[in-house]
Amino acid sequence: MRTDRIFARLDREPEPPKIAIPRMSRHRVILFSATMAFYVAIVVAVLASSWLVELDWKVMLFRPYEQWPQMHAFLDYFVVLGQRGPTAVMVAAWLGWRSWRQHTLRPLLALGASLLLLNITVGAVKLGLGRLGPHYATQIGSAELFAGGDIFPSGHTANAVVTWGILAYLATTPRARRWLSVISAVVALGVGATTVYLGTHWVSDVLLGWAAGLLILLALPWCEPLIARAEALVFALRAKWRARGTAAPALPVPAGTLPGVFAQRTASEDDTPVREPVADCPLVAGRADARPADGAPLEPCPVCEP
Repeated sequence: MRTDRIFARLDREPEPPKIAIPRMSRHRVILFSATMAFYVAIVVAVLASSWLVELDWKVMLFRPYEQWPQMHAFLDYFVVLGQRGPTAVMVAAWLGWRSWRQHTLRPLLALGASLLLLNITVGAVKLGLGRLGPHYATQIGSAELFAGGDIFPSGHTANAVVTWGILAYLATTPRARRWLSVISAVVALGVGATTVYLGTHWVSDVLLGWAAGLLILLALPWCEPLIARAEALVFALRAKWRARGTAAPALPVPAGTLPGVFAQRTASEDDTPVREPVADCPLVAGRADARPADGAPLEPCPVCEP
């Protein structure tokens, strides 16, 4: 097995590749509309305490975790694949390497946009309906709505759909997109079923969580123009910051124009010898009558001034 091809794939590409951005096609619009209709139908069925609520209670009273206790230990770890914190860190690390390798911030920005939409949409419905979970239910057959809970829709399920589905959305080849779509679907279905097995969610919670996550993935092409503008803004700020670090050197300032700066001596001035001060002539030192009384200058000394 040759490893040079593997390391070549891990190295950074010389220039940004041309990646086809998904667009909001007619097929995607139809899927989005059908998923939205399914989402609304689940909410209405729970509000009306219909057959879906009866199914929730039947599964809850069946207690799957007691029917198959040998699976409990494994599924306690498997359900972590739906927790937002660990999964976001893992996927962000992978997409961060993708961003570095392909010279683009789109993978990280798409992940951030999808998680922001997930928190807003799912969180708003959770708090608005206030449904209690199976472990905190108070009345058999009741939908347990508007009771201060935050269980409907399932956050684990919706997060599994979005976090792992974003890998398929950002895939650069059709083959990779097909494989990642299958893997993310299996993980999302497994996480949702695991929450029902553990008794932490109703069946209707999981159904609505799958629909909520799928709606976000289907709506991401509408966010692509905003993602592109955000990427351009970040790159512009980076270029501006780099330009500040490579500023042009300062021009020389003429001497004497600033306070405390003195002009330098010229070459002609440097050639002129400077007479050093000498002590009094040893022949006349100490003699009071050496200088004439009338103050006339002394005659040149033959020793000091030959």
